[in-house]
Amino acid sequence: SPVRCLSPRELDAYIGLDTSPDSPAEITALEEGARRFAAGCQARSGKLLAHVGTADAARDMDLLRAALGDERLTYLGKSYGTQLGAVYADLFPDRVRALVLDGAVDPSLPPLELNATQARGFEVALDAFLENCFTAADCPFHGSVKSARDEITSLLRRADQRPLTGRTGDGRQVSEAWAVFGLVTPLYDRRSWPVLRQALGKALEGEGTTLLRLADLLIDRHQDGTYSNQTEANMAVNCADGDFPQTSSAFAAAARESAAEAPLFAPYLMWGSLPCAYWPVKGGASEKIDAPGAAPIMVVGTERDPATPYAWAKALATQLSSGVLVDFDGDGHTAYRTGSTCVDRLVDDYLIDLKAPKDGTRCPKIA
Repeated sequence: SPVRCLSPRELDAYIGLDTSPDSPAEITALEEGARRFAAGCQARSGKLLAHVGTADAARDMDLLRAALGDERLTYLGKSYGTQLGAVYADLFPDRVRALVLDGAVDPSLPPLELNATQARGFEVALDAFLENCFTAADCPFHGSVKSARDEITSLLRRADQRPLTGRTGDGRQVSEAWAVFGLVTPLYDRRSWPVLRQALGKALEGEGTTLLRLADLLIDRHQDGTYSNQTEANMAVNCADGDFPQTSSAFAAAARESAAEAPLFAPYLMWGSLPCAYWPVKGGASEKIDAPGAAPIMVVGTERDPATPYAWAKALATQLSSGVLVDFDGDGHTAYRTGSTCVDRLVDDYLIDLKAPKDGTRCPKIA
């Protein structure tokens, strides 16, 4: 019973809204789009919306554990999966065998503060990409990280005024919103940085096809124009879990405040949660999770993770009564099976043989 809210054409329109509004009309368009999103979810999936929060999913997971005949749970969770695992441990601490939480979310932060921290994480990741870019022959930038950032900012402003060309055969153009999605996607994985260099090189020439294809990967838009329910499900879970403000002015204020530290990504992340202001089901309050009495819980944090900043891993490991932090000096979103033999060995030893690492263990940067 997947949550569904909008038709593919409606999703195209919603995702393409200008999430860095610079006029009252653009703010009104965001408000109307967010209301349509929330109303669509109510119309198509209203009976589900109160039952898709993380606590509900954790209870479902315990039923799966029982159905498999496992006395206790062995679990690897990445990204949002860390929140699911932590909530499970808090609900059922005596049923934890081994939990690894990689790319951790800090459940104690209010939702807009989570967005602001994540925006700063993407800024850090972009700087790491640009520093690496200057070492590559096909880097489209010259000078400094600051000058390259200025070029990207100018590129997005141009796309806001006049969309880039998108040669996808379906008439799509690459507005600022789609360009930001395309910029974000390769920051999740260092191995995608060469593609981002190519995409930005083409975009600086006015051609945004690669950025558009990268955006499609992130939001799971298929070449025939259909979508998975990823965007709708993600919104439904976030709105169910978080106590969001009920006015667009609060989102606008948060976007302005966080833009000082994250000018490229804060507006997009803040305004992207606006449907939760109009959500038909009230969300839950943020709270610390300690899971008292649980077996050791391994939390892995990547220092330059764009989507789940390292500070969240430190915070979650501290909150959990049995939390053990592993620090990876790396880039990209999550660490396990992304190239670090140190991280892989520590995770495998724990999941298989219950050999928990020492708190504060640090894995070196991949050469």
